[in-house]
Amino acid sequence: MTWVSTTSCASIPSSTLRTCRRSPSTSWFKYIIGIGVGAGAYVLAKFALIFPDLVEGLVLMNIDPNGKGWIDWAATKLSGLTSTLPDTVLSHLFSQEELVSNTELVQSYRQQIGNVVNQANLQLFWNMYNSRRDLDINRPGTVPNAKTLRCPVMLVVGDNAPAEDGVVECNSKLDPTTTTFLKMADSGGLPQVTQPGKLTEAFKYFLQGMGYMPSASMTRLARSRTASLTSASSVDGSRPQACTHSESSEGLGQVNHTMEVSC
Repeated sequence: MTWVSTTSCASIPSSTLRTCRRSPSTSWFKYIIGIGVGAGAYVLAKFALIFPDLVEGLVLMNIDPNGKGWIDWAATKLSGLTSTLPDTVLSHLFSQEELVSNTELVQSYRQQIGNVVNQANLQLFWNMYNSRRDLDINRPGTVPNAKTLRCPVMLVVGDNAPAEDGVVECNSKLDPTTTTFLKMADSGGLPQVTQPGKLTEAFKYFLQGMGYMPSASMTRLARSRTASLTSASSVDGSRPQACTHSESSEGLGQVNHTMEVSC
C-alpha cells in the first residue's frame, strides 16, 4: 500500500498517469490511500475514476466535483477586476468571518501567497483550476450506469467554509454505504490546519473501518447517522476488505452505512 497526499497546489504528474494507463500492474505502486485538499482532492478523485482498482480509499477535503459554468466564469472575471490574485485565492481558502477577523493564520497565508509563491505560476494554476470539468459522478441507482467512486471515501469540510456547498453536493453523489461525511465545527476553511488533532482521530477511525490499525486507541467522536444501516458483504482476496462501522454496531458483524461525523 502507498500513501499519496496532494495539496491544493499539487497534482499527480501526467507521466505517472500515462505509465499507469499503459500498464497499471507494473507501475510503481499496487494501490493507494489518497489524501487531497482542494484541487488535490479533485485530482485524486479523477485518478480513482480512471483507475478504480488502484485506489484503496480516499480522504477528500474541500473538494468541488463541479466544473465552472458561465456564471461562475463571469464572477471570476469580475472579482479579478476588483481584487488582487492573493485576495482571490484567500477568499477561496477562508470563510468571510476568518477574513474579516484577519486571524494570524490568514495573515500568514497572505504573506506566503503574496511574497513567496511565484505569481505567474499561481495565476496559471488558478486559471487551470477554474477551467476544470465536472467529475460527472452520480449516486448508484439514480441513473443508469452511474459513474461513481468505488472505494471508501471520507469527505471533510469545515463548518461555513467556502467549499462547504461543493462537499455537501459531492456527498449526495457518492455511494452512501461507503462514504463518511465529516463536517468540523469551528475549524474554518482549513480544518487540517486549525483542527489537526480531531482530523487525525477521524482519519484513524476511517482507516480502522477499512481494516487497518485495529489496535489503535480511539477517543469517542460525536456521531449521527444520516441513513439507516445497510448490511453488506464482499470478499476480495487481493486487497483488504473495506467496511465502515460505528461503535454501536461493534460485535454485530460488518455493517456499512452513511455516517455524518460532527466534532
